Amino acid sequence: MSLFESPQESLTRTPLPHKVRPKKLEDFHGQEAIFKRYPFLEGKEIPGLILWGPPGSGKTTLAEILANTTESTLFSFNAVLGGVADLKKLIKEAKESQQFYGKKAIIFVDEIHRFNKAQQDALLPYVEKGEFNFIGATTENPKVSVNKALLSRVQVVHLQKISQSAMSSILERATQLENKEIDPRHLERIAKAADGDARFALNTLDSLWLQGKPITDELIDEILSGGNRSYDKDKDRHYDVISGFIKSMRGSDPSAALLYLAIMIDGGEDPVFIARRLVIFASEDVGNADPQALTLAVSGLQAVQQIGMPEARINLAQVTTYLASTVKSNAAYTGLDEALAYVRSRPTIEVPTHLRNHHPDNKNYKYPHSYPNHYVSQQYAPSETPKFYEPTDQGTEKRIADRLKSLK
Repeated sequence: MSLFESPQESLTRTPLPHKVRPKKLEDFHGQEAIFKRYPFLEGKEIPGLILWGPPGSGKTTLAEILANTTESTLFSFNAVLGGVADLKKLIKEAKESQQFYGKKAIIFVDEIHRFNKAQQDALLPYVEKGEFNFIGATTENPKVSVNKALLSRVQVVHLQKISQSAMSSILERATQLENKEIDPRHLERIAKAADGDARFALNTLDSLWLQGKPITDELIDEILSGGNRSYDKDKDRHYDVISGFIKSMRGSDPSAALLYLAIMIDGGEDPVFIARRLVIFASEDVGNADPQALTLAVSGLQAVQQIGMPEARINLAQVTTYLASTVKSNAAYTGLDEALAYVRSRPTIEVPTHLRNHHPDNKNYKYPHSYPNHYVSQQYAPSETPKFYEPTDQGTEKRIADRLKSLK
């Protein structure tokens, strides 16, 4: 049952994913591991749940199966379409159904992460008292997207991306239920392209059948032209890819860095965000080993801002491959962090009197340019100050290290 069910639904064609949705656990493919980790899922009683997993991993299907196995009535609610008032109306409907039919009710809230704190809090009194069973579904990490009060009252069940072999089984089952035939090679290709999303795989199969043509590689190419690559701009995928990008450059692997750059560009990542990270990397990981790196990265940022996509991808590629390939040093970056830690662990550090702007000892300051090689030995920091900057033997920084040693 659904608060948002349209009276026209019965007049429309049923999409294949809904048509072949499993009703029993034995037909639920691709998530076998969760039943070993959470054996209560196979029982007649379940706790409140948050089903967390990527799109098309079977969250809604599992909720419906659990309603069947626990002999409950499922009341579905989409957090995108309704607010607190709508939710309370559905809760009232579920409680009245329990009283009238004597059958347990499950309220299933899809995309629970779309609820704000006030909306999630509206569920708390009912979940606390167990007035109905609650199942939420989310594609986002519940530790971030669900408030702690609600999270403490439920069990999180983590669904993974469906494997290619399990996806093939899902597609084969659909062909059997629909009494249709398709080349196993084509099914395997759809399973691979689905990237773990069963809904995408089944919709692709459905689209192929609707063409009314013989299924060929060319037809599959046409249907799959949009792809099913996942990317987000502020969630786990975003941070994972930028992390792989930075670490590949740090590890001097330009091809891997280009791979992650391509993933970000294909996913619609903000090119200015990428360019800014390259500027940071130029100082953090290349530093004085190659001072030209920062100049190139800043120029790349300016080019991206002024040119825009798609041409700016060329600028990003140049800066990325240069930074990944050049010599590396983090000595300046780590030196500053050590200096900051030193300053923060002590009371105010006084500047030596001969270095101060206006002080009687100012006359004792020795002006380095007045001496041979533009250098003269004198004290610049309190005597107990550690040596924060330790130049490496990489690139230009080796020359810096050699010069500092010569001054001793």
